[in-house]
Amino acid sequence: MTTTTSGTLMRSDLRHPLITNVYRGKVRDVYTLSDGRIILVASDRISAFDVVLPRGIPFKGQVLSQLSWHMLQATRHVAPNWAEASPDPNVVIGAACSTVKVEMVVRGYLAGHAWRTYQSGIRTLCGATLPEGMKENDRFPTPIITPSTKADVGHDEDITPAEILARGLCTPQEWDTMQRYALALFAEGSRIAAERGLLLVDTKYEFGRTPDGRILLIDEVHTPDSSRYFYADGYAERQARGERQKQLSKEFVREWLIAGGFMGKEGQEVPPMDDAFVQSVTERYVELYERITGQAFHPASTEDINARVQQAVEAYLG
Repeated sequence: MTTTTSGTLMRSDLRHPLITNVYRGKVRDVYTLSDGRIILVASDRISAFDVVLPRGIPFKGQVLSQLSWHMLQATRHVAPNWAEASPDPNVVIGAACSTVKVEMVVRGYLAGHAWRTYQSGIRTLCGATLPEGMKENDRFPTPIITPSTKADVGHDEDITPAEILARGLCTPQEWDTMQRYALALFAEGSRIAAERGLLLVDTKYEFGRTPDGRILLIDEVHTPDSSRYFYADGYAERQARGERQKQLSKEFVREWLIAGGFMGKEGQEVPPMDDAFVQSVTERYVELYERITGQAFHPASTEDINARVQQAVEAYLG
């Protein structure tokens, strides 16, 4: 399998004596090191409906990796996390953890899956109560947590806190810690977004256990793959008029796929991804990076991304 296609990194292929295992997720390649750390390489793969789409998105991996690194540093005072260094724009290196098989989804607004559930007449979601009389994209009185199981393959599933504990996915103490961290992270993420003229609508956090039993925030944080943002300017007016909210997230990719008749179901085919659409996705990701960080995006070299990553990792690890 080729590692690059038209300036994109579709698959990394790192080599180092410390590497003992490689796991390739839908978007990231994770290398386990013998010294208790991992290397997380963000590829340019893009997934939707738990399916990896056939074309990569130029600079998507760099955007996700650099934005996540930025936010991991910005929220470290709120919750401890796994990240140690970012020696390359597509790479984060940090502590290896055993993943808690629960995704902590925090919602500040009635959008997406929560809205679809609400629209069907249901007023509880993953054990959280959904108030009566709400409209799509209305803000909740206070953020809610709607956890899901972290599936190794296939789709994640909604689950209640009681079911999480009954199935032994975590201890009561771990649940309390993850809940406290998730709400604090969402509050800090919302504050940072507000400074940039954005509303953090919903997001997901993943946590892991260190060998000594500590809970750390792992994976990415507040990126367009894990979060949904609305533009704050005009939000109230659009809500009052019943108009759709302007948003900055990966939702537009899902909407494009749905319009093309694809929702990840058996027998469905991904619509053709032409150059114009791929370019538009890159532009959306770059826009979010610049909006949320307040920094200009500087594209890294795409001549041979895998070789660039290899060189940076070797220099860091020694």
